[in-house]
Amino acid sequence: MATTNIKEVAQLARVSVGTVSNVLNRPEIVSPATRERVFAAIRQLGFVRNEVARHLRVGRSRTVGLVVLDVANPFFADVAQGAEALADEHDTMVVLCNSAASPHRERRHLDQLEQQRVLGILITPVEADNPRLLQLAARGTPVVLVDRAAHGSQCSVSVDDRLGGRLAGNHLIEQGHRRVAFVGGPLSFQQVADRHAGITSAVEAAEGVMLETLSMPALSIAEGRAAGERVAALPPPSRPTAVFCANDLLALGFFQAMTAQGVRVPHDVAIVGYDDIDFAAASAVPLSSVRQPRDLLGRTAIDLLLEEVEEPDRHSHRQVIFQPDLVVRESSLRPGAGT
Repeated sequence: MATTNIKEVAQLARVSVGTVSNVLNRPEIVSPATRERVFAAIRQLGFVRNEVARHLRVGRSRTVGLVVLDVANPFFADVAQGAEALADEHDTMVVLCNSAASPHRERRHLDQLEQQRVLGILITPVEADNPRLLQLAARGTPVVLVDRAAHGSQCSVSVDDRLGGRLAGNHLIEQGHRRVAFVGGPLSFQQVADRHAGITSAVEAAEGVMLETLSMPALSIAEGRAAGERVAALPPPSRPTAVFCANDLLALGFFQAMTAQGVRVPHDVAIVGYDDIDFAAASAVPLSSVRQPRDLLGRTAIDLLLEEVEEPDRHSHRQVIFQPDLVVRESSLRPGAGT
């Protein structure tokens, strides 16, 4: 079936091609009666605008790329939801890309997004310093870092993860624990390194507290289970009595391993996670977790990107840092204690 074009819409609506273009792109300058006549013709003919051709004319699409480390992690789903909600208010679409923490996949996504001439890119980068991101910005594709602080040359939205680690560590120490473990992904991830630094500072400020670090290959439920099996296999006198996990997926996997091995939570081992995803409160033993403003991270990232695109003369790069807070639930409380 032949595709309807803008000239046919103009003929049926008895207006010029320019008027149809204004209705589609700047409807506020066209009278209501004329707009309705054009929309009626569009509906009758089944006209669909050619966005590819439009993008070629204006030089940019109304699409933003969002590149995340793990699309299966509910944290990133919530960030994406916040970004999409604000983008939608600005007639902009968000396309989600999963790097799977692979530099190669990340590079491929960035190449494809630039080739598609996206409006800009939001990204949680695999590596802390990626020169490719500065190259993109220099060539006209704005980049905003998400869940990762920049150093002045780009906009970023992040959370004070060192503070988050201290909050978790101080809470476990206040609960009387003296053998504490940190379960994290690779310390090459800046977020993980900062959370580890935070709990380390809390332990160093306390007397008689020991910290053991288990660095796992990934921030996943499977790796959390693997870490839990290692801890459960230790003799009780040398086993940590409290564990801080670098994200909730690790914490949930760790909890599964404890349950499978007959180690009681929180009676034998207390657990604190990070992110406060929805599954945390719904766990069999509700999980204590350091909460990040996930939706707000996404919204703020889109806001910074659109400001840079639409108001370049007014825009200056900003690094927005949010404060986390600890949500205490049953998994980290002394048995019989209340919140």
